Amino acid sequence: MSIIDDIKQTKPFRSPIEKVTVNILFTSNWLTTEQAGFLKKYGLSSQQYNVLRILRGQYPNPITVNEIIERMLDKMSNASRLVDKLLLKGLVERNQRATDRRACDVSITEKGLKILTEIDKLQRDWEVGFNKLTETEAETLSNLLDKLREK
Repeated sequence: MSIIDDIKQTKPFRSPIEKVTVNILFTSNWLTTEQAGFLKKYGLSSQQYNVLRILRGQYPNPITVNEIIERMLDKMSNASRLVDKLLLKGLVERNQRATDRRACDVSITEKGLKILTEIDKLQRDWEVGFNKLTETEAETLSNLLDKLREK
């Protein structure tokens, strides 16, 4: 289905740039909603999932909250609050730095790693739906999105 059909657009877009902007925003929201569906089973938001993935990438080394913020997909997220929620679920650990009392190290727990392994399986099954794109098309799309964000 085209973006015009999906949003029931009755008038033409002003330009191809307006059309692609609307399409990217619509698709982003669609992806977020789809992903939220399988994260719900684990009581995780997409932002919490992002933090866990960042921590897994650092594993076994810890990382500071500021470093998490730099790597977040959603820069508007409150990483400290996200870490607090993950801490309550037993998915992360937080330790005060001996050298700097204002900073703390955050690392993923075994429980967090186990949940990510389960989610990875669901993610792979979900990604099968993307087989509408060839690997070459997916790479081209990714490169075009990178180009769009260039400064």
